[in-house]
Order: sequence, then structure tokens, then C-alpha cells
Amino acid sequence: MSLIQTVDQIEYPETDGRPMGETDLHIDWMIRLRDILRWRYREQRVYVASNLLVYYEEGEPSKFIVPDNFVVLDCEPRRRRTFKVWEEGKVPDVAFEVTSRSTKWEDQTDKPRVYAWIGVGEYFLYDPSAEYLEPPLQGFRLDRDIYKRIAPDETGALTCQRLGITVRLDDGRLVLCDARTGEVLPTEAEAKDAAREAAEARAAELEAQVRRLREELYGKSP
Repeated sequence: MSLIQTVDQIEYPETDGRPMGETDLHIDWMIRLRDILRWRYREQRVYVASNLLVYYEEGEPSKFIVPDNFVVLDCEPRRRRTFKVWEEGKVPDVAFEVTSRSTKWEDQTDKPRVYAWIGVGEYFLYDPSAEYLEPPLQGFRLDRDIYKRIAPDETGALTCQRLGITVRLDDGRLVLCDARTGEVLPTEAEAKDAAREAAEARAAELEAQVRRLREELYGKSP
């Protein structure tokens, strides 16, 4: 029996053994970012994932990275156990990291090196506690093989060209907006709540109009 392990027999673990986030605050933001991006790209050929192992070298299960959140354009949005770039034929277009005390070094040194090497187009860091990054929101765009810092606009927002969005802080909270319309990007739950409230407001306005018409036609009720 051959002792040489074939490429097809190599096992690629589905976890790195580390927790999803350091605190509830960081986990909440990772989930929120994922939910916002998934709702934006609903019914589109775009894959959005959070805390999933990305393997970038076939036959080398030690060559992986775990973005807090990432987006892959022109990629089937099916569920995956891991993301293998040689099978997908794609690397993440954009990665987001929610920086904490235990990840601040990795987020600013190790991960950018790997992201640049595999060709992740844009990379954003957000520190929701504003304790570990200065400034707490940072963005970088790949230029050839190195990242260059994205300069904020006059409002302090950073533009993510790949996704056509802007990211900014509002009282320390991360806000994503459509770069063309300026509309704030919601989660699915927020979008449905807003739609329900708008429908209720329209119904109330119609009811008020009907009441006014009746009063004009028949006079006020005694």
C-alpha cells in the first residue's frame, strides 16, 4: 500500500478550534455585518459568509484563513462547509474584520499579508469598542500586491469600490450605505420592519383621507 496521500484524500478541517468572537459585542457585529450583506445581495449570484475557513492552497490544509466576514462576487450563494479557492475559481473580493483585543495584531499584520497574497481586493477593519484601532474604522485597497489605505471622504466615510458601498461610523456604530443612493443598508429583519411600518402608515393615511371625505360630504358626526 502506498504511503503517499493523494490530493483527494487530504482532509481539510471545518474549524480552526477558535471561538467565533471574543465578546458578545464582537459576535453581534460579525452577525450583523453578515446579515446586512446577505440582504443586500439576496437573489443575486454573490456568496456572503462569516467565520468560515478559506483554504487557498490545494493539498496544504494548513494554508487557510478565517475572515470574520467576506463577500465573493459572481459566486453561487449555496451553503458551504469550507471555501476552497481552487474549487471555486474565486477568492473573496472583500473581507471585513471586527477587531478585538485578541485579534488586533493578527488583523493588522498576518491577515493582510495573506489577503494581499491571494488577491482579496479590499479589506476593512472595525473596532466596535474603539479600544484597539486608531481610527476604529480602517479600509485598504489592493494595489498590485500591497494594500494602500483608503482615504475617507469629506464625511469620514470609506468607499468600498468592489461592492459599491460606503462604510462610516455613526456615534461609534458601523453603518453601510449604498454608494450611489446613500441609502443605509439594513438587515432583513430591519427591512421587513420598515416595510411593515410604511404599510401601516399608508393605511392610516388612507383611513384619515376617507374620514375627511366623509366629513366633507356628510358633516361631522354628532
